[in-house]
Amino acid sequence: MLTTPSLAFAAVEPSVQRRLVLDRRQRHLLVLEGSQERRRFPVGVGRPGWETPVGQFSVIELAVEPTWEHPATGQRIPPGPANPLGSRWIGFYRDCKGRVGFNGREHLVVKGCVSAGFHGTHQRTSVGQALSHGCVRLLDEDVRELFDLVEMGTPVTVLP
Repeated sequence: MLTTPSLAFAAVEPSVQRRLVLDRRQRHLLVLEGSQERRRFPVGVGRPGWETPVGQFSVIELAVEPTWEHPATGQRIPPGPANPLGSRWIGFYRDCKGRVGFNGREHLVVKGCVSAGFHGTHQRTSVGQALSHGCVRLLDEDVRELFDLVEMGTPVTVLP
């Protein structure tokens, strides 16, 4: 006769998927778990002619202390106070068809790939504005918190 020790089983709740919902018009980002709002952040979004892409995406890139590359000139800015990405980058969109944009003042032509994502900024007054080239700006302390709440593959919904 074989005996086994008795095992205790804990009731395990099904995992609740965390997801991000960006409302471009209201300029806020929601972190949701199921239908519950876990966190809300104020954000800045893409300027006219360079709007943040709308649709269903997922987190495809995570970087601590990223290097920024200017989309048109290729100039690289290392991590630090002059870097427009702040201390964290959470990429959710990549398109390699190139891009042309005009906002009434500036004309910018990008050959190759363009990316969009959530990142920090040292320009605190830009949060709440539509000033970027499609990215989503958060206060640097907020993007650090957001970075710890997401992982590769986290769903991202961008509303108009």
